[in-house]
Amino acid sequence: MDLREELPSDRRAVRDVHLRAFGDHGIVVADLVDALRDTLTPEDGLSLVAEHDRQVVGHVMFTRSLLDAPRRLVDVHVLSPLAVLPELHGRGIGSALVRHGLGILAERVVPLVFLEGDPGYYSRFGFAPGHGLGFRKPSLRIPDGAFQAIRLPKYEPWMTGTLVYAEPFWRHDAVGLRDPDA
Repeated sequence: MDLREELPSDRRAVRDVHLRAFGDHGIVVADLVDALRDTLTPEDGLSLVAEHDRQVVGHVMFTRSLLDAPRRLVDVHVLSPLAVLPELHGRGIGSALVRHGLGILAERVVPLVFLEGDPGYYSRFGFAPGHGLGFRKPSLRIPDGAFQAIRLPKYEPWMTGTLVYAEPFWRHDAVGLRDPDA
């Protein structure tokens, strides 16, 4: 398996990975990826693919958002989404993508990475509940345990506050969980 930055020629394959990995929510996630891709710059954000036998089998994005800290706004990143072809789950592809991405971001000026996800999965990478680290989630729809953060080497103790998602997360209603009965 090779891990590398996404190329323009990977777009269709990346979309297919998300469509297959997220089932009924695949369209929303794939559309979110397309919108987030437009926010990436060489300095901000990261889109990685896992490739096996010349086929894209996994994808992860880290995109710029803001932390509304008491001292000033802080550029941070959000890990979302992460997807692996369903038939390849449990083979370490997602873990390799996350570790590789965090390693790259640790070498940049990124102080924090946030996500919404399963604490049982993401704690293995060093993510911890955001509220326990002095952070507030951007929406009440995000379950407390799902809101997580990891501090990278550029983190400073004054960096606390509220995460402010980038606009595409709101436009695609990809923040927290909606109540299906409401």
